[in-house]
Amino acid sequence: MSERAAPFHCPYCGDEDLRPSEEGHGAWECGACNRAFQLKFLGLLARGLKRGDDGGDDRI
Repeated sequence: MSERAAPFHCPYCGDEDLRPSEEGHGAWECGACNRAFQLKFLGLLARGLKRGDDGGDDRI
């Protein structure tokens, strides 16, 4: 099995000073903004990804 991917940027400040947290699997700490966060994969969407004219919002 391959290793898990690591985040490249903090989701709060955008800095790259990230390190794994001792809080458990998927937990990270940002040295720049002093925040801790956790990443979790929830699963694949059953409906999939639709592209094209799906009747959605066409804002520009």
